[in-house]
Amino acid sequence: MSTDERAPAHRLDARVVAAAIEGDRTAVDKLLAELRPLVLRYCRGRLGSSFGAEDCAQETLVAVLLALPRYRYETDSFLSFVFGIAAHKVADTYRRHSRDLSEPVADPGETRAGSSLAAPDEYARTDVRLQIGELLSHLPPLHRDLLTLRVILGFTAEETAEALGLPSAVAVRVAQHRSLSKLRQLMNAKAANQSE
Repeated sequence: MSTDERAPAHRLDARVVAAAIEGDRTAVDKLLAELRPLVLRYCRGRLGSSFGAEDCAQETLVAVLLALPRYRYETDSFLSFVFGIAAHKVADTYRRHSRDLSEPVADPGETRAGSSLAAPDEYARTDVRLQIGELLSHLPPLHRDLLTLRVILGFTAEETAEALGLPSAVAVRVAQHRSLSKLRQLMNAKAANQSE
């Protein structure tokens, strides 16, 4: 991943957060403008392009906006609060899509470009994304979010610690190691079950 593709440091200005909590409309606008790309990137990383990540990000920002007057924690932990809301909205999106069988989906033989057959690698990417999502669902929410931020979105350990409210980059690396070990165990168990 090039430096241009990586997310910038995710430090929110504590004064802007505090002013937004107090109801300063200019601060609210500035805060939402800063949060939007972070939340959208998070939702895209968790949902991919097939589940409406943009809608999920928008729902998250609306929920943050509605929760601002009731936020009573440290301004330094505000980003963790936002990602917590985003995680719930992602889960809601998955539930909504799994329940609503009437929602229209594209015919498998069509692609966005209008050709009659979709590329095989497009199906493979979707299948891999579903498998990864299924494996991640067996991890605790903190570990799912940590792997999403570190592996999928490319956050540094320091950025991840700040986003998730963890004490240090070392804590992120230890939790990441444990999460990846657990995923490895799940993959081995799944492979063993399929070979039987």
